[in-house]
Amino acid sequence: MQGFNPALPLAVALSGGADSVALLLACTDKWPGQVVALHINHNLQAAATDFEAHCRVLCQQLNVPLRVQSVDASKQSGQSPEDAARQARYKAFEALALADTAQIAIKSIAIAQHADDQAETLLLALSRGAGLAGLSAMPAHWQRDGVDYYRPLLAVAGADIRTWLAARGTPFVEDPTNQDAAFTRNRIRASVTPVLRATFPHYLDTFARSAAHAAQAQQVLDEVAAQDVGHSDGAPRIKALQALSRARQANAVRYWLKSVHGAIPSAAQLAELLDQIADCTTRGHRIHIKVGAGFVQRSRDALTWYNP
Repeated sequence: MQGFNPALPLAVALSGGADSVALLLACTDKWPGQVVALHINHNLQAAATDFEAHCRVLCQQLNVPLRVQSVDASKQSGQSPEDAARQARYKAFEALALADTAQIAIKSIAIAQHADDQAETLLLALSRGAGLAGLSAMPAHWQRDGVDYYRPLLAVAGADIRTWLAARGTPFVEDPTNQDAAFTRNRIRASVTPVLRATFPHYLDTFARSAAHAAQAQQVLDEVAAQDVGHSDGAPRIKALQALSRARQANAVRYWLKSVHGAIPSAAQLAELLDQIADCTTRGHRIHIKVGAGFVQRSRDALTWYNP
């Protein structure tokens, strides 16, 4: 966890698995009395009750406050189970961070994804044909609703984490879904990772370096897009977009939709929207294209997005 210096108090997302247990131990060793554990019960499997019970026992032994919240992680139409669980989890993190039951106002939350998870994320992004934003994989630090989130183990291999835990003799729970071939990540671990490790022994380091390069390039694109959108109300002006190259238009529109509205267009939706922007040469030209859960439309000289 070299270079990890969060604002305290710190919360650690604790599932009960090896990675989160190791992160909790490392953080409590470094900042005794300044760490709180957060456990999210997704209620998605029979073992969820055992996970919560294990976290309660562990935190009692470590004398670490534990905040627990149950969530409804059932997926909506068009949503993957993983995304549904992730969205529910972050909403719960935010609620728990603001809770005053322990009289501790959380300033930072640490999550235990590691180098293997980062490599899998990059592989999944490549399989989807993702751009730089997807190839950046998982950030080591970001902010959401006034809380700083960290992934301090992204440079640590999962095998090294388990070796460290074994040396300490600390128990953890095994998630039975980690063996379920219905999940793409599990198929990667079972079939792809062993081949990568045998062929490219240092792939965890090189994949992480590629993701860091992509993230740096994406930051430059975001800065350019912010300049191209340019208006304090955050609404791109159609004439200003038309003055840009198509690639730069795409960059500006993607940035506006994601940063202002949390909407991510598909490649087909973005292509159609850029075609409509190019054709928008008269006052009466109408733009109305579905993007994400809402629609992009024309409002006088600018683009707007709304969720009906």
